[in-house]
Amino acid sequence: MAKEIEEAIGVDKVFTEPFVRICYSRDWSVRPASDVCLPDLVVRPTSTDDVVNVVKIANRHKAPVVPCGGLTGMAGGAVPTKGGIVIDTKGMDKVLEVDEANLTATVQAGITIAKLNEELERYGLWFPHDPESKLVSTLGAAIACRSDSTFGIKYGKIEQALINSVVVTGSGDAIRVGHRKTLISSSGYQLHWLFIASEGTLGIITEATIRVFPKPKARAIEMIAFPSLVKAAQAVNRMVQAGISLESVNIMCKDRFRYYTHEYAIKYGREAKAPEWAKGVLCMTINGDLDVVNFMRDYALKICKELGGFPIEEREIVDAWWTHKHTLAFEPFKQSWPDSQRLSRFGAADVSIPQGRLDEAYERYKELVFKHGLNVLGMNVYVQAPYSVHTSVSFAVYVDDKDPDQVRRFYDYVRDMALYAISVGGSMTSYQGDGEKFGGFCREEHGEAFKYMTMIKEAFDPNGIMNPGKKFGPPKWIKQERN
Repeated sequence: MAKEIEEAIGVDKVFTEPFVRICYSRDWSVRPASDVCLPDLVVRPTSTDDVVNVVKIANRHKAPVVPCGGLTGMAGGAVPTKGGIVIDTKGMDKVLEVDEANLTATVQAGITIAKLNEELERYGLWFPHDPESKLVSTLGAAIACRSDSTFGIKYGKIEQALINSVVVTGSGDAIRVGHRKTLISSSGYQLHWLFIASEGTLGIITEATIRVFPKPKARAIEMIAFPSLVKAAQAVNRMVQAGISLESVNIMCKDRFRYYTHEYAIKYGREAKAPEWAKGVLCMTINGDLDVVNFMRDYALKICKELGGFPIEEREIVDAWWTHKHTLAFEPFKQSWPDSQRLSRFGAADVSIPQGRLDEAYERYKELVFKHGLNVLGMNVYVQAPYSVHTSVSFAVYVDDKDPDQVRRFYDYVRDMALYAISVGGSMTSYQGDGEKFGGFCREEHGEAFKYMTMIKEAFDPNGIMNPGKKFGPPKWIKQERN
């Protein structure tokens, strides 16, 4: 099979050496340190035609095909669990068009978010999907995983940006799905949305047209302590209703606050402190024209004060959070990623919780961490829907991946948090995806609709070669039975 692929797309794009293949055997998901899933070969295509050729050959051999971007996923979605061919999309990293008049950009899907914004900078433009992993995270992965970013409350998740995309289906057909250069259409089915959060199980995204924006002229950054997580969410709702242009919102517990101010602790030799009475810390940014930003910031702080909020005035603490979340201008190896990972790994249950249940969910989180013998890292609420408080919550713990029993207990904890989220009207995963951790376990959330999802999978991937074992299970780490 490797020889066929070399003849079809070029020998320089195909890698069979063990030292290359091992680089694609893991992602950032929690798994035993000894767990290695080697692909049989790695392919780095440079065009949609290359991908078509590879998928058609894979179909003939019934070989698994696993697309990958920057391998920063946390659910095992790009791990070649069943071997086969890893398609490294980073060889497709070109900007094909920047349409300044219509504020769109058409790019190959393997471009990193950081490189895309470097290219847009020349036009005074900006793509506001902004994960902490942007130096290596790719646009295709942002679509395929529906990952979170910093600026969701104003610009939304990837579906608010994606206009159309080119995908290679499991049959090896290259199709364009979406609507040329407009988000507004009621024509046909919205097929491009099917590939959002599809995790490579329907096909491989090779190209996308996205919305871009003029770079904001000014930005205000504030951090406010609140007596409860729900009070912080209420303040965000009040600000939205008042017409304040919130750009980003995080609400965290005090444990997570210390995690995000790790740079401050390194610099000053002491932990950053929130008031003892604080149960939640709201971190927010506002962008726009300078005079408008200043007015909105003052009005936002007024609303926060009325709801019991207390601004954290030490600017170094506020700046430490912003450095961690956006600028990445920290001293190498002295930030929480990877400094805090030297002894234990970051692991999280990434559930969505209705805003009125946030304080209850925090208590449940602590109960389950204790039940499964893990250590609290902290809770962080990302607000990801435009101008509304719909949450993506990271309930994080420390995990020693050199202890297989602790890895097992971590996934028992993830399962219990997922089932709790469903029970209160939320979702079991909000930014990591089903991957290999949930797989078919996601039928717990979707019920009878799960059957129709598998029918869609069969239509796009009749031979079942696209990222097998992901989304539709069986899950690799999660127990099937409820406890």
